[in-house]
Amino acid sequence: MDLTHIVYCFVAFFIFELQGIRFHLASNQKKCLREEIHKSVLVTGDYDVQDNGQRVDLIVTDSREHILYSKEEATKGKFAFTTEEYDMFQVCFISKSPSGAVGPEREVFLDVKHGIEAKNYDALAKAEKLKPLEVELRRLEDLSKSIVDDFAYMRFREQEMRDTNESTHSRVMYFSVFSMVCLLGLASWQVYYLRCYFKAKKLIE
Repeated sequence: MDLTHIVYCFVAFFIFELQGIRFHLASNQKKCLREEIHKSVLVTGDYDVQDNGQRVDLIVTDSREHILYSKEEATKGKFAFTTEEYDMFQVCFISKSPSGAVGPEREVFLDVKHGIEAKNYDALAKAEKLKPLEVELRRLEDLSKSIVDDFAYMRFREQEMRDTNESTHSRVMYFSVFSMVCLLGLASWQVYYLRCYFKAKKLIE
């Protein structure tokens, strides 16, 4: 098993074992969680904000600040959206204390899922009347497709990086050749100029 397979196994284990995160949010503070997600991927999230009498707003945006989901005075709920392209997405919790008063920290729970994690296979089984084994096969099929898509994307990025490296190497080589030609031309001109100068001064024949 090569390093790539080991990394994918670790990532898959980490994704399926992670059951959300919890963190503390102080008064008048903003905390954001970011993640890169592929194109055309379903993203769902569950959040639960501890109530301490202060307001917390929730906003989900992409790298161009497009608002994908927003909720004022967020306490508990869900959100969902489908990505239109590969991008960096962030989920931000903004604590706003009235009159600038400082209150106690509150605990925030957030569980974000995407891809096959976000699919509700129980609802799918009921809608299509699938047996448990068929549901598991469907889940494994989606998982396999997700891994294949990830490998295809990595191959595409590798090709892009290779093309960029080759292009950069060619430009550096041409620039080096141009620099050498310029230096040789300058050196030849200096020799010619000095020779003419010394001849004018009758220092050389």
